[in-house]
Amino acid sequence: MVGNAYKLIKWLYEQDKQQLFQIKKYKEKRNRKQNAKYWTLLSELSLKMKIGIEELHFQLLKFYSPRYEIEVPSGTEIRGIEYCEKKSMVCRETGEVFDIYHVYTPSHELKTDEFAILLEGLCDECRRQGIETRSPEEIERDNQLEA
Repeated sequence: MVGNAYKLIKWLYEQDKQQLFQIKKYKEKRNRKQNAKYWTLLSELSLKMKIGIEELHFQLLKFYSPRYEIEVPSGTEIRGIEYCEKKSMVCRETGEVFDIYHVYTPSHELKTDEFAILLEGLCDECRRQGIETRSPEEIERDNQLEA
């Protein structure tokens, strides 16, 4: 449930008193405008660099997306994780061997501020390749400010 404090308190009051709940501050996921700009620029950069769009997207996630590490018993098939890569292996005193993976947060799970970092990283890469990163509306606005 998402709501302000009053709405949440009212809802909680109606719930089973023995039930446990966790409350955390709501953060919006990326917005449509950010998403559209990201995929447009990613497509342009992919064409310019002659790299597949999914490969380029994964590279950007590795640099600009939150990540975490997981240890998995060696030889275990990794399923259900969109973006990960094996980084190393560790052997425990018990003789058990574990593979260490970096798991990157997919762009569709990023919060607005996290997605902004990913988008800014993409814009930096585009500028290095001579790709305009401003939308036509932004260019028009900048031209009006200069006049």
